[in-house]
Amino acid sequence: MDFKGRSGNYVRQPTGYSAFIPKDLPPDPDLQVDSEMQSLLSRADRALGRLDGSIQTLPNTDLFVMMYIRKEAVLSSQIEGTKASLNDLLKAEAEIYDHEIPKDVDEVVNYINAMNHGMRRLSELPLSVRLIREIHEKLLHGVRGHKLQPGELRRSQNWIGPGGSSLHSASFVPPPHEVAAQALSNLEKFLHEDDHIPPLIKIGLAHAQFETIHPFLDGNGRVGRLLIAFFLYEQKLLLSPVLYLSHYFKAHRQEYYDRLQATRVNGDWESWIKFFLTGVGDVAEQATETAREIVSLREQHRSIISDRFGNSAGKANRILEYLYRRPMVSINAVRDELGISYPNASALVDKFVSNGLLIEITGQARNRKFFYAPYINLFSNL
Repeated sequence: MDFKGRSGNYVRQPTGYSAFIPKDLPPDPDLQVDSEMQSLLSRADRALGRLDGSIQTLPNTDLFVMMYIRKEAVLSSQIEGTKASLNDLLKAEAEIYDHEIPKDVDEVVNYINAMNHGMRRLSELPLSVRLIREIHEKLLHGVRGHKLQPGELRRSQNWIGPGGSSLHSASFVPPPHEVAAQALSNLEKFLHEDDHIPPLIKIGLAHAQFETIHPFLDGNGRVGRLLIAFFLYEQKLLLSPVLYLSHYFKAHRQEYYDRLQATRVNGDWESWIKFFLTGVGDVAEQATETAREIVSLREQHRSIISDRFGNSAGKANRILEYLYRRPMVSINAVRDELGISYPNASALVDKFVSNGLLIEITGQARNRKFFYAPYINLFSNL
């Protein structure tokens, strides 16, 4: 399919390079929803519904959400070149000193802060340019890119391409900054327009348009991926923000970039939307299975505690619930959580370790800290 000019056109700028000037959404001619796209949309809608239902069966929805956000933060940041893993992030949160933890773990922490900030703010204001700017500021605060106008729309030209490329050799040159600002404002209007576009198709179009506008000097990819979760939550397609596509985009990175570029060069919105809907369906199904595995894991571990922990089973179950809030723990934390002596807390932790529920991660004799590895592994394998 070739609709050149449907999404916009390259326009030569006074200094000699060409920048892409996008047309506003929705596409014109209208998106062609064939039987394949309709099938993918139906599958994605069903998968989201099952995911939402599965999340409600969890002992505490917020626990799953926080762990899932951690995983998304890691994957979304890795797409942008960070090296930090989920275990690195958890160690950083537990304040465990490890010289092998990549320094860019702070970028992952910022991603979590940006996500949490956005979710709080959605109760006060709509998904908007203002909120996008706030998210961006949180994302780049004090890390790589902090000198590139955090929270501010760019005031200069940017471009996308391999290292060493220039405006004249870039893979893609977004619109000049004054055009980008207006295009972003128009995108906000499109998101809230009362039309008949299915929400999943609307956010698929909007994500691609945001990446084309590229309104910031850094962090566009991460903000663009966050917008998907925020929109689905705002539209009440999900009661909790638990659909994150970074895993899918990372696994299909080249196709992701190719499909985005095809919307610009050939006006091929249809192939992009089919790719996007496939990702929504795949990721929602994976997340649903993870939610089921969490319920099963919790029941298995409650049975182990009931069978093997004797008189300390009640206290052990309280720590088990604690571990779903924070899957890393110290003996001092157990002592404080239960209000018991240090020796008793140490003995309880030892029972968790001997039964395979916790693993010690510092390798130290003192100030030991432990991971709830069986739970963490459910997300590490995503």
